[in-house]
Amino acid sequence: MTKTFTQIPILTLLTVEPISAILLSHEVASRAAGAVVTFSGNVRDHDHGKSVESLSYEIHPSSSEILAETVREVASRYEVTGVAVAHRYGEIAIGEAALAIAVAAAHRDQAFKACAELVSEIKAKIPIWKHQVFADGTDEWVNCA
Repeated sequence: MTKTFTQIPILTLLTVEPISAILLSHEVASRAAGAVVTFSGNVRDHDHGKSVESLSYEIHPSSSEILAETVREVASRYEVTGVAVAHRYGEIAIGEAALAIAVAAAHRDQAFKACAELVSEIKAKIPIWKHQVFADGTDEWVNCA
């Protein structure tokens, strides 16, 4: 079901700079929000049983527009009061956030559901490619964030 109002504050950002779900939570918090749910997708030091040495993301020129549209679509399906999403590209250090999301809503159920769907939809729709270099000298390109 699509809501009839569209005045939800939405922030989307693609950047090479460090990002933080905690900082995004301050962007969406309000007196109307009884819940602010955050997600931080951090670069880990392993994947598929192999040690990861480095990771970078490449973005398509349309990524920013597609990210904004995807976030608007997901937000419209929930009773949220604010959404902020940031995704990094370029080189990202192990342990740093690659994807950060904050969702505010009057009630926690809507905030949790919207946040979970945002993670899934962003990974499925945004044209961002991950390049991992492993400790054994091999590398891998993955066509999703």
